[in-house]
Amino acid sequence: MTRSHMRARDTRRRAKKALGIVAALTLLTGLAAACSSDSSADEPQTSSTSETEATDSFPLTVEHEFGSTTIESEPKRVVSVGYTEQDILLQLGVVPIAVTEWYGDQPYAVWPWAQELLGDNKPGVLSVTDGFQYEKIAALEPDLIIGTNAGMDQTSYDQLSQLAPTVGTVKDASAFFSNWQAQTRLIASAVGRSAAGDDIVTEVEDAYARARSEHPEFAGLSATFTQGAPYDGSLYTYPAGLNTDFLTDLGFVITPGLEKFSPEPDSQALISAENVELLDADVMVFATETQEGFDELMKFGTLPNLNAVKNGNVVYTDPTLAGAIYFLTPLSHLYSIENLVPALSAAVKGEAPQSFPA
Repeated sequence: MTRSHMRARDTRRRAKKALGIVAALTLLTGLAAACSSDSSADEPQTSSTSETEATDSFPLTVEHEFGSTTIESEPKRVVSVGYTEQDILLQLGVVPIAVTEWYGDQPYAVWPWAQELLGDNKPGVLSVTDGFQYEKIAALEPDLIIGTNAGMDQTSYDQLSQLAPTVGTVKDASAFFSNWQAQTRLIASAVGRSAAGDDIVTEVEDAYARARSEHPEFAGLSATFTQGAPYDGSLYTYPAGLNTDFLTDLGFVITPGLEKFSPEPDSQALISAENVELLDADVMVFATETQEGFDELMKFGTLPNLNAVKNGNVVYTDPTLAGAIYFLTPLSHLYSIENLVPALSAAVKGEAPQSFPA
């Protein structure tokens, strides 16, 4: 199974968990070995919990989907049980003692855009293959558990909150696709750095505003974002509002009507080979991750005959840029702005490379 297939399967799994459907998480295999495969939550922790000081007064209380959590004093042993929260913690200057591996086998589950902030710290790495690892988390003796992007339900929240004060999903948000601004502010408030959280949000919003003003040609053009290879006979495609801010914040308009093909709310549209023409747009972005996945994509129905594909209006990503788009954190957004915007500019002109990035 290709990495793109695994990515599609894992994203489908995330959407199902967001709807409360119980599904076993399948171990990601066939990926390049990296340092994270050598680390585990059982290792002695050498990470410093915080590299900055809290600016808010403790005790403090934060609100989330499962109620409110009171944090009596500045947390020193923070565990991240969600897929992407390590990015936000590191940007706030809080180095968690354990993080959670989603996919990619990055060193200590930290992708390139955040590795400098991790420095020489070596947090433990938790797995979500079989759900939350309650025993390992308990053994870490955390004083705060962060799970804003963890697919938490009431039962798992109750179990985690018995181990330490726990911050769950943003209130009234999807378990996996909640607003990155709200996640940032919630996490920042929980670790006593609410002002820093606001600054992070402003930095990213300003970066999008600059990119948008520098590329007025993006305004109003239609765009489609889909995963980089078919899986189970479908292309997993993102309807408007579901992980599409990285395009709409630049001025693009997401191709309408795709939500009709989403099997559940807050899930990707499943586009079959027979319906692939619905994806055509002024610009298309495929989150390609391997040459093999790219080759499969080019054999999917009549996709090579779409106007955007024939006219060079398509962006094919490398694995790191694909990960940045999926991660939906301030740091990954900044990485996407730097690396995707030039590719989008070329695609608008019909000058984008029409091959998998070497």
